[in-house]
Amino acid sequence: MAEIRPFHALRYAAKAGEIAGLVCPPYDVIGEEEHRALLARSPCNAVRLELPAGEACSGPAGRDGNEPLPQRRTPQGAENPARDPYARAGETLRAWLKEGVLRRDTDAGLYLYEQEFEAFGERRKLKGLLCLVRLEEFSKGIILPHEETLSKAKEDRFRLMEATGCNFSPVFALYGDEGGATAARMAALSSGAPRYEFPLGPVVHRLWLVNDKEAIRAFCGEFAERKLYIADGHHRYETALRYRDQKRAEGAACEGDGYILMLLSDMADPGLTVFPTHRLVRGAPGFDAAALLRRCAERFEVLPRPDIASAQAELAERARAGEQAFAFYSGGPGWTLLVLRDPAAAAEALPGKSEAYRGLDVSVLHSLILERALGIDRADMAAQKSLAYTRSAEEAVASVRSGESRCAFLLNPTRVSQIRGVAAAGEKMPQKSTYFYPKPLAGLVFNKLDSAF
Repeated sequence: MAEIRPFHALRYAAKAGEIAGLVCPPYDVIGEEEHRALLARSPCNAVRLELPAGEACSGPAGRDGNEPLPQRRTPQGAENPARDPYARAGETLRAWLKEGVLRRDTDAGLYLYEQEFEAFGERRKLKGLLCLVRLEEFSKGIILPHEETLSKAKEDRFRLMEATGCNFSPVFALYGDEGGATAARMAALSSGAPRYEFPLGPVVHRLWLVNDKEAIRAFCGEFAERKLYIADGHHRYETALRYRDQKRAEGAACEGDGYILMLLSDMADPGLTVFPTHRLVRGAPGFDAAALLRRCAERFEVLPRPDIASAQAELAERARAGEQAFAFYSGGPGWTLLVLRDPAAAAEALPGKSEAYRGLDVSVLHSLILERALGIDRADMAAQKSLAYTRSAEEAVASVRSGESRCAFLLNPTRVSQIRGVAAAGEKMPQKSTYFYPKPLAGLVFNKLDSAF
């Protein structure tokens, strides 16, 4: 099953400054304004490696779930780091290593990472293990994806990995901890003072170093019996597979190419939090909200509601009742609740798909409404021509009211049990089906592939 290893992490030296000013979110949730703020926070902020660009996509979807990739121009001369952001990241990394801004830990270790935050009206903590995980093809059934990926993001991450040979932010994956042995070990090893502890926005971050050989051996033994389910970072994982294969084909492979930096958390951890990713419809020539609702009425109950502020609460009630439902909003004060009448409609629209896949709200929305009622095909969705994404219902509503979007569909969050069910069936959800919160930071530890062991 899964093979995990300790590693000699690259970490910031004291001369770089306080760690809170050096870390950044993962690349795919950094919008233009935050990108500028991170650059200004410190000359050594990890955003210069994680997202080496002068600008990132703006707008509500860019901040909360779309692919906020930088608006990069293809350089005529990739060897010029001043013109090529990827080469610039490589130059920055090499300079920081030479100047002692980053230093490699002497002893190989594992790292316990805890995030404390507020969600759904309660205080939560989520703990995970930062380590290296051996890359495996999905076909082996050892590491399982749950979501489709987008080619643009994978090309961006591949070019960055080519230029730097480094993992800057971890892939986030889940595992089952039957009996709770791993949870108990993590609790014991994190009972003392953490190496780092700092608040950043609404989240408190803590990191402990584990280099006790017996503890490391115990962790490795437990994961040897487990499968891993990728929760966040599918693009980074698929990129790492491509990078490994290319290095092997070139005859330039090293041991580190076969592993990737991951954060592993127990899927039963009460702190595990998934937000929904709402859909925004843009473009759609000839869009007619009334005509769309008439088409939806063939398979859904169409129930008008007077106040959009009530949408999320009613959606949550419908989810508790086991119903598949969406909020449709096209402007004004009110909204429309759409409730699937018969699950057989999903089975008819999704032949060959598992019951777990058909039970996803996002699968029903994509197949029965976006594709059939609106005519947005899967190629269009993958290219993001007519769809954008946000985890903020408020931003979705604002986007429609401003005229940026024609309409919005608000969803309930996908449950962790559903993610596991789809992955176990060997299937992938539509892209942007989940939004795990909070995101693990880039900059606490880096993994340099050619010096991983």
